[in-house]
Amino acid sequence: MLFIDYSSAFNTIVPSKLVIKLETLGLDPALCNWVLDFLMGRPEVVRVGNNISIPLILNTGAPQGCVLSPLLYSLFTHDCVATHASNSIIKFADDTTVVGLITNNDETAYREEVRDLGVWCQENNLTLNVNKTKEMIVDFRKQQREHPPIHIDGTVVERVVSFKFLGIHITDKLNWSTHTDSIVKKAQQHLFNLRRLKKFGLSPKALTNFYRCTIESILAGCITAWYGNCSAHNRKALQRVVRSAQRITGGKLPALQDTYTTRCYRKAIKIIKDNNHPSHCLFTPLSSRRRGQYRCIKAGTERLKNSFYLKAIRLLNSHH
Repeated sequence: MLFIDYSSAFNTIVPSKLVIKLETLGLDPALCNWVLDFLMGRPEVVRVGNNISIPLILNTGAPQGCVLSPLLYSLFTHDCVATHASNSIIKFADDTTVVGLITNNDETAYREEVRDLGVWCQENNLTLNVNKTKEMIVDFRKQQREHPPIHIDGTVVERVVSFKFLGIHITDKLNWSTHTDSIVKKAQQHLFNLRRLKKFGLSPKALTNFYRCTIESILAGCITAWYGNCSAHNRKALQRVVRSAQRITGGKLPALQDTYTTRCYRKAIKIIKDNNHPSHCLFTPLSSRRRGQYRCIKAGTERLKNSFYLKAIRLLNSHH
């Protein structure tokens, strides 16, 4: 996996190229002209205390903090797609990850994908920040081989064993100790605030609401992706935080296991209802005789067995 970092991604959008791409996508010409007018000729100043700089007219990029900017950037990069079937390019706003499946030790397609991405960036005025770009190799074979380093613009990309991606700490062994240790530490810091609020005389209901908004949101962030493969030690550490909060609030709080189960089921239902979801095809209904039942693939490893999709299918089948 190659975790790409761009230098000032939103600031490098070329409005003229963006409009061409929008027209290719079939957007109304009037809307395209409105977007072009919105991005072109934007005055910008810098204020330091009571001093204001001379206005500078900007004709590139999208305004920082504007709710429209992430959408425009996503549309600008929609044509950045994998050219090889064994690779995937995963994008979320300006976070881009190249995932390559290496078979028979042949890394040709993966390395070509990285080169093609570099060419695409040059053609679209995007600059790769090689110093912040990281590579991680996930390899569970008993006899692992050396993988030559990836070079971008003549610079070697650093290889790491752990990377924080969209708030989740991913490791090359796909264990979740690093992530759970991080969120337990962060949640415990918020327990201090919960104790202070109790001393101020807040009601149990208000304390529970504070817990749900600040602490549970930390513990349960993207829980469907990682909780299923947590070790027993990790789960105990997480649940200790919940029990500590329960003693402070004075009311019963849902166990993290129950939260995980509920969210898995809800997410599965949401995916099934969305025909355009990339994972919709993984939920295959069985014959009409067994309405509401879904086909469950065989899992050769515990890691796959405890993954979200198999857990979700088991939950769906158990509800019918």
